[in-house]
Amino acid sequence: MADLILVDGSSYLYRAFHALPPLSNSAGEPTGAVYGVVNMLRKLLAEYDPRHIGVVFDAPGRTFRDDLFAEYKANRPSMPEDLRPQVEPLKHIVGALGLPLVEIPGVEADDAIGTLARQAERDGWDVVISTGDKDMAQLVSDRITLLNTMSGTVLDPAGVGEKFGVPPERIIDYLALVGDTSDNIPGIPKVGPKTAAKWLDAYGDLDGVIAHADDIKGKVGESLREHLDDLALSRELATIRCDLELDQKPGDLVRGEPDTAALRELYRRHEFSGWLSQLGAPDADDADAGGSGGDYRMITAQAELDGWLARLREASLFAFDLETDSLDYMQARIVGLSFAVDPGEAVYIPVAHDGPGAPDQLDSDAVLEALRPLLEDPQRPKLGQNLKYDMSVLARYGIHLQGVRHDTMLQSYVLDSTATRHDMDSLALKYLGRGTIKFEEVAGKGAKQITFNQVGVEEATEYACEDADVTRQLHDVLWPRLEAVPSLRRVYEDIEVPLLPVLSRMERHGVLVDRDLLRTQSRELAESMQEVEAAAHRAAGGPFNLGSPKQIQEILFERQGLPVVQKTPKGQPSTAESVLQELAEDYELPRLIIEHRGLSKLKSTYTDKLPQMCDPRTGRVHTSYHQAVTATGRLSSSDPNLQNIPVRTPEGRRIRKAFIATPGYRLMAADYSQVELRIMAHLSGDSGLRQAFEQGLDIHRATAAEVFGASPDRVTDEQRRAAKAINFGLIYGMSAWGLARQIGVERGQAQEYVDLYFDRFRGVKEYMDRTRAQAHEQGYVETVYGRRLYLPEINSSNAQRRQYAERTAINAPMQGTAADIIKRAMIRVDQWLQTAEPDVLMVMQVHDELVFEVPASETDTVGEHVRSLMVDAAALDVPLEVDIGVGSNWDEAH
Repeated sequence: MADLILVDGSSYLYRAFHALPPLSNSAGEPTGAVYGVVNMLRKLLAEYDPRHIGVVFDAPGRTFRDDLFAEYKANRPSMPEDLRPQVEPLKHIVGALGLPLVEIPGVEADDAIGTLARQAERDGWDVVISTGDKDMAQLVSDRITLLNTMSGTVLDPAGVGEKFGVPPERIIDYLALVGDTSDNIPGIPKVGPKTAAKWLDAYGDLDGVIAHADDIKGKVGESLREHLDDLALSRELATIRCDLELDQKPGDLVRGEPDTAALRELYRRHEFSGWLSQLGAPDADDADAGGSGGDYRMITAQAELDGWLARLREASLFAFDLETDSLDYMQARIVGLSFAVDPGEAVYIPVAHDGPGAPDQLDSDAVLEALRPLLEDPQRPKLGQNLKYDMSVLARYGIHLQGVRHDTMLQSYVLDSTATRHDMDSLALKYLGRGTIKFEEVAGKGAKQITFNQVGVEEATEYACEDADVTRQLHDVLWPRLEAVPSLRRVYEDIEVPLLPVLSRMERHGVLVDRDLLRTQSRELAESMQEVEAAAHRAAGGPFNLGSPKQIQEILFERQGLPVVQKTPKGQPSTAESVLQELAEDYELPRLIIEHRGLSKLKSTYTDKLPQMCDPRTGRVHTSYHQAVTATGRLSSSDPNLQNIPVRTPEGRRIRKAFIATPGYRLMAADYSQVELRIMAHLSGDSGLRQAFEQGLDIHRATAAEVFGASPDRVTDEQRRAAKAINFGLIYGMSAWGLARQIGVERGQAQEYVDLYFDRFRGVKEYMDRTRAQAHEQGYVETVYGRRLYLPEINSSNAQRRQYAERTAINAPMQGTAADIIKRAMIRVDQWLQTAEPDVLMVMQVHDELVFEVPASETDTVGEHVRSLMVDAAALDVPLEVDIGVGSNWDEAH
């Protein structure tokens, strides 16, 4: 163990900045370098637990080396704009961690570290210098070692010799010969690391090399003799000063106690949620904490339950949460229920704990029957976190939850979809500054994890009560923020909350699948994969693993010499999907690899898994729809993911054939036609687009006619294809280069098409410019219905990130409005289904499409009614159109 650790803060600040992706918090403040350095410090503290430690930074301003050599570090670019604002926050965190900070005007970090290290060495201390700077190798001795926390390597004297080919005491001479481009130390041109090490081994030291300069042959010898006069300066510049008079001595660098309150605030601001969680609950007197823990009780007696039932009946709002033994809402069994009325107080009613030592509990059926009037009363407002799950589980018990007024997951999502994840733990950290009990802490991890019914009741009470209590406290923080923005409140109250029971019903309905057909498709896909694999082996000149990026890289770029389109962060040729797609346009092997990957994904994700996902009781698959995942408001789904079943490939469409209707019924697909283009026409007010939609024209043919100056009946298929690519490409921010690739023309030609488009549809260009400007000014964009998408990178100094945010700003109002429209349609259709009670089920929502199971004899009537409800879900300046398709399976209906 070390007596003293010296951290080269400046070195690690730059290394972390360049090593990590460009992270930022929801306010758009860059945080990647701060995260990287603090992560290193935390690892150091965990491994060494030092009493003496110092984190050393370069001080701003000139040093003695600048006086020695005017061009010292002249090659080094100025500090990146995204790094500059991270320096002070990092220093604040260093201080809050209790770590002494060393920053001396006129002194480089290297020299401060060298002086402190040698002083400690003289006092008999063992020193670890944590750095990535090779110059520091000159300090290594029997008592001083270098630690690179990023790579995990440790250099002692033997390690220095192995790495550089010279011992520590020759590193200065080595650097003088080799030079350092980053610091602009001259060195000797043409002398590399191996040559420098060879000379020093042969002649002993730098003076020996100088003395034998005439004996060294070749061009490198000439270069040495030509630049002998530079060596003295290079040696002085490379020498770390170890004799400075410093106010701080090694013994002064004592590690202090962390300032938990300061760390909590710093971690919260920078959104380092994991570290914030590890700080635990804040102290009770922390005014910003939002409370911690509370009066949590377990109810096992009828009299206590009766008292709480009376209290719940009188409450203007109460939070509740179910604890179950499964995440599958179709299988989950209720283990207990928790309730909270006032912040800081909650109760847990266990009903099915059966682990060792479980106490007597109230009867599950009796408890649920006692709660039924409350839970089913639409006039008694309820609050929860992800209440759709609880609603679905209760429905299995015959309890139809009503009166859902608030859901904190949806409140957070509507407030800012991109600010954080919207699970309770993340929300508690962000809005309450509070770490919560994790499920793994009470149930264990991995293979040893137990289900909640086996968790001890005392631990379960603390965990479950906290869920209800934190939800109650989150509501007190989030709801006032929503109320303060009327448009967001309307999105929440008119769209997201009413949609919750609609999705629950759809999930529970599920959709029937033909398991035998899927198994047949799996066999056929396996055969196709073998054929493609054999063809790929022939194209490669021998067998290889099509799932191995390393082997693919070697074959494509080393053996076959294909052009390197993109490199990985480590400088290797990339084999990413986008790279292979580009190469596939000209080369067979990348095309075969992509084809094999596509077939493999269809097989593993759908044809193999879907039969296993069928519920044993219903014989149907029951997906989970997620309201709070995508940034734009679109629904997503999982287990299975219905949104990602390919529709453009024959194999993908064949999978849709396995989604079938019950005998005597048909699947009916109702799909909004070109809804995002219609929204563009509405938002932009462009007269050309509006006229085309109002007249019911083929929008892509009409666009082609405008762009290419031809009558619609003279537009060629190629022109229509180009116009379609422009129409959709502009929505998603496609560049002229991207358009050129898509339609197979030169970039200049594609740019001409774009320019012609904007000349004919000037309203679109004006809308895009206006939206981009508004985004820069206010930091967000809005849908027609007032949903906001915040854009923290919109004013970033990083051009790539800023341009991506600008493209998102243009696209998000259209995607988000389309999401709002189909959600409004689902609510309207569901209201009709619940009131008129036709023999119709709404079974799926995918992109702009709703899928129903309808009696075969009623498809025409139901189709027209659904079409009417969906068209009336929005009032745009151009008409909405809904295409209705019917079939015995989803592919036929679509």
